[in-house]
Amino acid sequence: MNFVQPIRDPDMILYMKKFLKEQSDRNYMLFVTGINSGLRISDILQLRVNDVKKSYFNIIEIKTKKKKRIDMTTQLQKEFKWYIEGKEDHEFLFKSRKGLNRPISRSMAYKILRHAADYVGLDDIGTHTMRKTFGYHLYKKTGDVALLQKILNHSDPAFTLRYIGISDDMMNQAIKSFRI
Repeated sequence: MNFVQPIRDPDMILYMKKFLKEQSDRNYMLFVTGINSGLRISDILQLRVNDVKKSYFNIIEIKTKKKKRIDMTTQLQKEFKWYIEGKEDHEFLFKSRKGLNRPISRSMAYKILRHAADYVGLDDIGTHTMRKTFGYHLYKKTGDVALLQKILNHSDPAFTLRYIGISDDMMNQAIKSFRI
């Protein structure tokens, strides 16, 4: 099993956004939604236009079956405002080109992200990278592992730190500064 990493470098996030925006609004918004919400890809792909007309998401997580309310960032609300313009409430946000109103598949989401990651030169990227990127940057900003643990629905703070790559960062830093 390959483990994906968060995108730690804010410049790389900007490069990914730029590349995806040039590809399509849908692909760009898929990435922006993922890195600004902390949702799993399975939950993102089920979102419909009506779900983003409020300042929060009300979802039932597919993996845990738990009902969850997630406030949207101001930036994400602005992005959705232009993205959903002219779309009907019942439409999936990330529609497939196949079929009338079907979301893209998880494998298509992976291909979209992999293509962008290859273009900007990132390795260890997958659909879960978006959730990990959200977690990594929220933790770096707040330093509050308990809050992040609750948001990501993890049972252990040590797992949360490993999950977002903070443990790896600390190990790498320790090794870099080690001298005998």
